[in-house]
Amino acid sequence: MKVPNVLRWAGFAAATALLLLVAGAAPARADLRISDLDIYLNDHEVTVRVVLLDAIPPGFHEGFQSGIPTHVKFKIELWQYNRLWRDRLVRRVTIERQLAYNAVTKEYKVSSLRGETLPAYGTRDLRDAQRVFSEVRALKLGAAGTLNPAEIFYIRVLAEAALNGENTFVTRMEGTAEQTVRQSEYRTIQRMQ
Repeated sequence: MKVPNVLRWAGFAAATALLLLVAGAAPARADLRISDLDIYLNDHEVTVRVVLLDAIPPGFHEGFQSGIPTHVKFKIELWQYNRLWRDRLVRRVTIERQLAYNAVTKEYKVSSLRGETLPAYGTRDLRDAQRVFSEVRALKLGAAGTLNPAEIFYIRVLAEAALNGENTFVTRMEGTAEQTVRQSEYRTIQRMQ
């Protein structure tokens, strides 16, 4: 049996409207922001400092206060700029941390899950716990001597925050996961004589 063109177009219009509805349902703005992205050459090493703002967005507070841990993941990448082709990834470091609230002791605990070997940090002050949770200090990405001083480099940071570590399309739509990306300005490595 042949389906009339009118019904085909009606089905196509309904599918398009549904797709636009789902795409438009995403949050208008992300609360998660990377405020400071600093690059240094310390002791002949490329060192990065990153500060994440609103690592615990307002949508996380109810679940977090009831004991569901919040995770933050930093993917910090060193890229070499290429004028004529794709940029080249030189190094990638992934750091993952967890912030948990114990309702019985009313204490916050920041733990390092991957990418660094920091001891667990406990405090009763939420602001202090957020500072430790959302700041990466003095991350060494490699020796500056291995990089060509005539080339151009930049740092790209992808930050993800999620309740219970679940960052999917569905959890981002619910507001229990967020992600953001920031790229540094272009840099060259010039040796001093």
